[in-house]
Amino acid sequence: MRYQALRRALSATAAALVAGAVVTAPPAAAADAPYDVLVFSKTAGFRHDAIPTGIQLVRDLGAGNNFTVTATEDSAQFTTSNLAQYEAVVFLNTTGDVLNASQQTAFESYVRGGGGYVGVHSAADTEYDWPFYGELVGAYFASHPAIQQATVRTENRAHAATAHLSPAWVRTDEWYNYRSNPRSTARVLSTLDESTYSGGSMGADHPITWCKTMSGGRSFYTGAGHTRESYADPAFRSMVLGGIRYAANRTKADCRPETGYTALYNGSTTGWTQAGPGGFTNNNGTLTSYDGMGMLWYSAKELRSYSLKLDWQVAGDDNSGVVLGFPAGSTPDSALATGYEVQIDATDSADRTTGAIYGVKSADIAARDAALNPPGEWNTYELLVEGERLQVFLNGVKINDFTNTDPARSLTSGHIGIQNHGTGDDVSFRNIRVKELGGTTPRAGRITGGSGKCVDVAGGSSADGTRIQLWTCNTNAAQQWTVNGNTLRAFNKCMGIAGGSTANGAQVQLQTCNGSGTQNWTAGANGSLVNQQSGRCLDANGGSSADGTSLIIWSCHGGTNQRWTLP
Repeated sequence: MRYQALRRALSATAAALVAGAVVTAPPAAAADAPYDVLVFSKTAGFRHDAIPTGIQLVRDLGAGNNFTVTATEDSAQFTTSNLAQYEAVVFLNTTGDVLNASQQTAFESYVRGGGGYVGVHSAADTEYDWPFYGELVGAYFASHPAIQQATVRTENRAHAATAHLSPAWVRTDEWYNYRSNPRSTARVLSTLDESTYSGGSMGADHPITWCKTMSGGRSFYTGAGHTRESYADPAFRSMVLGGIRYAANRTKADCRPETGYTALYNGSTTGWTQAGPGGFTNNNGTLTSYDGMGMLWYSAKELRSYSLKLDWQVAGDDNSGVVLGFPAGSTPDSALATGYEVQIDATDSADRTTGAIYGVKSADIAARDAALNPPGEWNTYELLVEGERLQVFLNGVKINDFTNTDPARSLTSGHIGIQNHGTGDDVSFRNIRVKELGGTTPRAGRITGGSGKCVDVAGGSSADGTRIQLWTCNTNAAQQWTVNGNTLRAFNKCMGIAGGSTANGAQVQLQTCNGSGTQNWTAGANGSLVNQQSGRCLDANGGSSADGTSLIIWSCHGGTNQRWTLP
């Protein structure tokens, strides 16, 4: 590959501020490893007079950000060997059919093999008869009104292409309508507010900039960039730079499609409560920690089964975390004792570094390092809680998978919070949102057998090995069971099989929860409860309905003594 000798910081032009549009456009914390970009601007339809200006923009960005630029309108450049030189290919205002079949094959192999694609404006008016390209660009052009001013709503302020933007960006351009909405296959970064201009035809959800993954490769597209003036706009220049850096794999982002999330914080702290010293400043949709050790927790609602996403940034060697599964009214210390913290601190020990379940389980460090953006750039966490299982995704990559077995803690219900660790630990958060998942919300109450008697913990004991039996239904704690994922819990312990046995007649007993198959139960036919490890059914021994009848596992047969009604 061809590399520049010098490694330079972001150009001042690309990082400049625009009133009402740009908050800050800081340079990357360290210069990107050098790379090469191909700019392709061939047209077989309408030709934009902004193409030379756009090419010069990419050259300027390359000169300031450690990448070389080759500009061409020669489609013969699209061969396997030639494309291998480049980390990203920019389709700059291309139109019509610009590649033949062999060139298409070479470019598809390039992208699927890890190459990057950047589409600008009429790149969506290109290659209508090539299904791969339609998938790559995300949506095809349909129509546009006259050039006019409009408001762009920034939906994702973590991606390098849009992190510098305010929530509202007012600018003038030619605004495309598309034949389809890309939201189901791409991560939408910004949308058009059709109430602010005339001629929009997509309604309340009108994406204009988005990103996506394509097998091993990456795609970024923006519908802006018709006018020559666009290429002098510092906010637009920074957007193009961020798109190129993402496509070239020099910055990471979660570009998986995202739908169905509800904002917990996107500028307003309504529903949030500070516990402990210190706190967070709240400016322009960004929370930034100061002093501590404290915790800002979402007190408006307890969460059970959910996907929590939030964007975060550290300024340097800073410390914070996201705390899950603690009861209302907790102090910062008690929340860490009853719940779990997903750590933010890339320089601590393995079980206390970014992506770790603090003090309990290290992240996959190799996967974490490959997915992590450095200080000064934004990262995105997804914390997926299903029962007692917690999966941690960093910029779309799974880096930890943890199942709670500690009876003193539980992930199945509780509140969430963000930590302000202490003076000098400056960590920022944006766009905290949640999707609550159906079907796995814990339910509590009695388990009733076909005989009308209830599942009971003998003697009301919480000791491991306590026999589980039938008993006349009552309101005692010994008959209060929580259906938590695939586990059945009483006294914060699990219903399991003595010795992990899979044999007919094995005793059902109370055990410390450990995540094993012997403690997992699923609903079967005719009201049965099937033990996952053994494949046998929960059974009242001998078909008896007398008080004190032991519960066992037995081959499933559908009899009354194997029928159960859960809370």
